[in-house]
Amino acid sequence: MSIFEYNGSALVAMVGKNCFAIASDRRLGVQLQTIATDFQRIHKIHDKLFIGLSGLATDAQTLYQRLVFRHKLYQLREERDMKPETFASLVSAILYEKRFGPYFCQPVIGGLGDDDKPFICTMDSIGAKELAKDFVVAGTASESLYGACEAMFKPDMEPEELFETVSQALLSSVDRDCLSGWGGHVYVVTPTEVKERILKGRMD
Repeated sequence: MSIFEYNGSALVAMVGKNCFAIASDRRLGVQLQTIATDFQRIHKIHDKLFIGLSGLATDAQTLYQRLVFRHKLYQLREERDMKPETFASLVSAILYEKRFGPYFCQPVIGGLGDDDKPFICTMDSIGAKELAKDFVVAGTASESLYGACEAMFKPDMEPEELFETVSQALLSSVDRDCLSGWGGHVYVVTPTEVKERILKGRMD
């Protein structure tokens, strides 16, 4: 078993019309044993920027703390919030400087940039970015997420339709992966508000 699969995870970010959604499962396990069913994988950096961290849970928490620290320093120095593109470069740099003993994490970043243009990206454990215009996935359920998102995605969805699409993609994908699941956590981010919803899923 790969170290990335030790705790199990499923993450997806999807773009809509001037909005984006980022969703994750809620399971924290140790291989096949479930430890918690309310684990937080998606973190808020500021009102229009979120990061989801799949992979090894301990590394994800450590990395998140470092990112919050670096973002607060940026806010103090620049007196503004970080743009999503800048933040993605920061995450990439932090991961790459530890490339010989990496954080076992695959981040998914979603944000609204200038003119509320949605930005999503993911990267591997040493910070190689993968940018996308439609959706990005990560975690142990990534293969089934690719299939579900590929089938369900359509461009320029409104926030409610985007929520429905990303939720259905997540729930149908985690049912095909025994290391993730136990409900879902979805954020839909628009220029004016952030909607957070908890999904009920199969508890087995």
